[in-house]
Amino acid sequence: MKNKLILCCLCIIFATSYSQNTFRKMSITIPPPTAKKIPKTLEKHGDKRVDDYFWLNDRENKDVIDYLNSENQYYEEMTAHTKGLKSLLFEEMKGRVKEDDSSVPYFLNGYWYMTRFETGKDYPIYSRKKGSLTAKEEILFDCNELAKGHTYFHLGGLSISPDNKYASFGVDVIGRRIYTIQVKNLQTGKLFADKIENTTGSSTWANDNKTLFYTQQDKQTLRSDKIFKHKLGGKQLQDILVYDEKDDTFNVSVSKEKSKKYIVISSSSTLTTEFRTLLADDPDGEFKVFQPRVRGMEYSIAHYGDSFYILTNKDNATNFKLMKTPEKATSQENWKDLIPHRNDVLLEDIEIFKDYLVIGERSNGLNKIRIMPWNGKGEYYLPFDSETYTANISTNPDFDTQILRYSYQSLGTPSSVVDFNMKTKEKEVKKEQEVLGGKFDKKNYVEERVWATAEDGTKIPISMIYRKGMKKDGKNPLLLYAYGSYGATMDPYFSSTRLSLLDRGFIYAIAHIRGGEDMGRLWYEDGKLLHKKNTFTDFVDCSKFVIKEKYTSPEHLYAEGGSAGGLLMGAVVNMAPELYHGVIAQVPFVDVVTTMLDDTIPLTTGEYDEWGNPNEKEYYDYMKSYSPYDNVKAQNYPNMYVSTGLHDSQVQYWEPAKWVAKLRTMKTDKNLLFLDTNMDAGHGGASGRFEALKELAKEFSFLLDLEGIEN
Repeated sequence: MKNKLILCCLCIIFATSYSQNTFRKMSITIPPPTAKKIPKTLEKHGDKRVDDYFWLNDRENKDVIDYLNSENQYYEEMTAHTKGLKSLLFEEMKGRVKEDDSSVPYFLNGYWYMTRFETGKDYPIYSRKKGSLTAKEEILFDCNELAKGHTYFHLGGLSISPDNKYASFGVDVIGRRIYTIQVKNLQTGKLFADKIENTTGSSTWANDNKTLFYTQQDKQTLRSDKIFKHKLGGKQLQDILVYDEKDDTFNVSVSKEKSKKYIVISSSSTLTTEFRTLLADDPDGEFKVFQPRVRGMEYSIAHYGDSFYILTNKDNATNFKLMKTPEKATSQENWKDLIPHRNDVLLEDIEIFKDYLVIGERSNGLNKIRIMPWNGKGEYYLPFDSETYTANISTNPDFDTQILRYSYQSLGTPSSVVDFNMKTKEKEVKKEQEVLGGKFDKKNYVEERVWATAEDGTKIPISMIYRKGMKKDGKNPLLLYAYGSYGATMDPYFSSTRLSLLDRGFIYAIAHIRGGEDMGRLWYEDGKLLHKKNTFTDFVDCSKFVIKEKYTSPEHLYAEGGSAGGLLMGAVVNMAPELYHGVIAQVPFVDVVTTMLDDTIPLTTGEYDEWGNPNEKEYYDYMKSYSPYDNVKAQNYPNMYVSTGLHDSQVQYWEPAKWVAKLRTMKTDKNLLFLDTNMDAGHGGASGRFEALKELAKEFSFLLDLEGIEN
């Protein structure tokens, strides 16, 4: 303890007496934590792997908690000199946030609903007004009050009964996405005694105003596998099981159609979907299968009038097509094409109105919104002129309206909510995100979309933003972000917090690599299973491109990714560590083989269609060839900041913990390596909006310190 105190004092002295670079050289004398080695042999397909840190897989073990705490203490000591910078960044980012902000109200079943924040408070307030926006506000939930006494709090799944008298909602106070559902009487303000445990948080009302359908999770794996029916005022033990998904690669959910006519159970895996429907007026009836599952066939449904509209990849429609079927004959032999498949256009979603069908499309990596009148006259696309942007269909709960609500933003344009009159083609910006502080002017920034060439000749788009006047001399710090999994698109979005990097000379860039769906469905297919390495090599090639074009250099290039994007970070630092000066890996999925072989871990079995099933040797061998933890080797690694949450249900904390422990013993450099564990949160980090900014300030200070930027 005495030696530790001396070292801590030296750390503070060095931070105040020497330059940033001098500090980094001297502070390396502080010994990092050393995790003990307890070798465990793991064998599969005749292949043996020795895992020295398997023992970290036990959050109830005091030695595990002590190790995580020691890593946290090491991080705090090693970054003590950046305390002032972190505080400055936090206040700066907080200062841009309109603290007394509110959402654009939307109208549903006689009420205007909105979400707002109050100055100095972390959590949202949900409210409504009857009939008119000038009516008296009715507070549904003040999450600031509900969060008192909890280090983590999240309210989700808010659902109002058809008669507007009750609200069901879910609460998670741990961060593992395990919710307890309760019901509030909105007339009296009192909570019913009903408590429904171990759920996803969301629930759906039948039209009788007393029956709730909800999704329960497996207690071990957290897979959502059962749909129950609950009668208001009853006990959970009395709830009736209406559907049990036996295939452990599928997850289930329950919702109500926009028409309010049907309750719908969705059962889905990565590659296959199946739906069941029930008339919402008949909650005690039997759910009927819409179309039995067919391996590899995906579909989603929307009800309108006497028909269902189906978005599907049926008949090898890789980019999906839109079909229609009578509600009385829903099996696939009755489906008819409405919008055929196109090789160069991905159909992403639809929104149905009384007089219009609205289609969300993606072409050449950009969003398009298509307006189609039901009378067949004069369809058109909304005009978007920017080189790189994001436009999405927003909240549109009303059928009988000519107004389409959509959202629009870009890397340099704050998010806006727009109401568009589909008949007159007039638009009204209902709200544009305010950036306080008086310094932001979108004219001071340049947005650009460039194309890198991957090793197989594929062109990879990169969206970037930087301050006007930037010189391509290789001296600019550049933060390159990517995700690249599950078909998730990483559209260019605005961030007021990002200004803290841009205004200090950083370029921010998003690499739209394969594994996402940024360029269509094939973009995803080419970045998963036995093509997964395309994701990693695409990122490396994008990195080489920004260096070659002198946007930056290896001395100033930084990489960032989280969750599956953290796997990306782990893979690229094994493959091409020399390209990066620093890497941020948030809640990284890095122990791929071990996790995918353990079907007791949340999400594992449902992930086989994404990564492959390592119980099959072909997938095992391929997975092992890129798994970051299995491929750590004796070489130099960049400076690295790794974050995780003790209660993470998506990527278990022990994956980054084991990875860092192994890196410490294997790496041959003296660069920084930090493991920062939030002992109170899960996959999404801290729950309060300002607490989350403190976590972001840690990441930004890590980057700025490496650049020698002190304020």
